[in-house]
Amino acid sequence: MDLHGKVALVTGSGRGLGLGYARALAAAGASVVVNDVDRDTVDTAVAALRSAGGVAVGAVAAVGDAEAAQELIDTAVREFGRLDVLVTNAGILRDRVLWKMTDEDFDDVVRVHLRGTFTCARAAAVRMREQGTGGRLVLISSPAGQRGNFGQTNYAAAKAGIVAMARTWAMELARAGITVNAVVPVAATEMTRTVPAFAAAIEESERTGAPLPRWLREDEGLGTVEDVAGLVTFLASDAAAGITGQAIGIGGDRLALWAHPKEKTVAFAEGGWSPEAIAQEWAGGLGTDPETYGIPAPQAPEA
Repeated sequence: MDLHGKVALVTGSGRGLGLGYARALAAAGASVVVNDVDRDTVDTAVAALRSAGGVAVGAVAAVGDAEAAQELIDTAVREFGRLDVLVTNAGILRDRVLWKMTDEDFDDVVRVHLRGTFTCARAAAVRMREQGTGGRLVLISSPAGQRGNFGQTNYAAAKAGIVAMARTWAMELARAGITVNAVVPVAATEMTRTVPAFAAAIEESERTGAPLPRWLREDEGLGTVEDVAGLVTFLASDAAAGITGQAIGIGGDRLALWAHPKEKTVAFAEGGWSPEAIAQEWAGGLGTDPETYGIPAPQAPEA
């Protein structure tokens, strides 16, 4: 993909997946604004992109407030004259089960993931509409937002909201030529290293340099940061001009289109439903094939 002449802003791109996205966009020719909350982290990331031949600048800001979002967009415009691509990757974790999660745990995660995506996308949309040449909003979601995940009330809710915003903004920004899609990535990061079934294989791959085993790359859809970054580059490109309002998963050898929620089974009762009628229908109709929930536990092959 050729992104020369494009300007991209990636929030939370000092390390991990965000840095992988920034690297891939820069390698494709885009001028990139690297964002994170720590100056040393940002400077190191910018230096890495430049040493690889990319064009990049840094912007230190904690994503969440409208003021921070505007500063990031202003940095792109000040340094490169425009903004064509926004990737909303910034996020934090505060994992706890419901009865132990504090107000601060909930608010902090929602503030960065959900509110941060909103404020940055809003500022980017204003700028892109003013430019009049379209644009790309690539919103980073998670399997937890699609299926729920134990101990992640705050994170799952925020990531589900991000997909809902992608669908809404796809409608609102269509006339301006701005596409909006959600990426659902799975990669070997600090978070996935904590999963017992993944840990040994990830550590062995990092120690030897060998690829992750097939059962991880294919069955679990878990790969490297670089495996995920290709989708972000594609969605940022002109080749993806006709794709919007979608939730697309990627990881390892796996690329997937997530289904949007829809009615699975419908029943009718003339005059409406009493509690007793609902109980009867549930036992013999709607409830006989309930939906699953939660991210399935990984299953390593037997030795």
